[in-house]
Amino acid sequence: MERQRSLEESAVIDAPPATVYGLVSELRNMGRWSPECRSVWVPSRTSARAGARFLGFNRRGPFVWFTVGRVVEARQDRAFVFDVGVFGLPIARWGYRFEPEGTGTRVTEFWQDLRSGGPRGRVADLLGTVFAGTDPARRIALNRSGMRATLAAIAGTATLTRPGA
Repeated sequence: MERQRSLEESAVIDAPPATVYGLVSELRNMGRWSPECRSVWVPSRTSARAGARFLGFNRRGPFVWFTVGRVVEARQDRAFVFDVGVFGLPIARWGYRFEPEGTGTRVTEFWQDLRSGGPRGRVADLLGTVFAGTDPARRIALNRSGMRATLAAIAGTATLTRPGA
């Protein structure tokens, strides 16, 4: 079976794009929503700009690991995208697209595997298995489940913080 290297999940959230974008682009919120991310440390006050760097602290069961991230796209109310890696190795690109839908916003979370097939990619695969407890074959199922949980948590937060709520 060929390895799946990308995934998307979408949800319609009952809040305007500006509200949802504001929540997602504040990287510190990820620790509240993601089943794996426990916290995010952003050394600067502004995490919602291209080039901003951050550290993600992750846990799943007994496995604990960190990632180093960099925001690669921050388009107000349209898209927020960041790359994560570990020990200088690229691991994944995560992102969110925001589109008005009715009175709410369709949020699409996407993931792209950035690990190459060469020696560096094999090292990254091994690190994922050792530190995160997930081999590449299982990663897609965990990400799908995690994305659904994250989108549901974002929806709950956005509904509570939308204007007029």
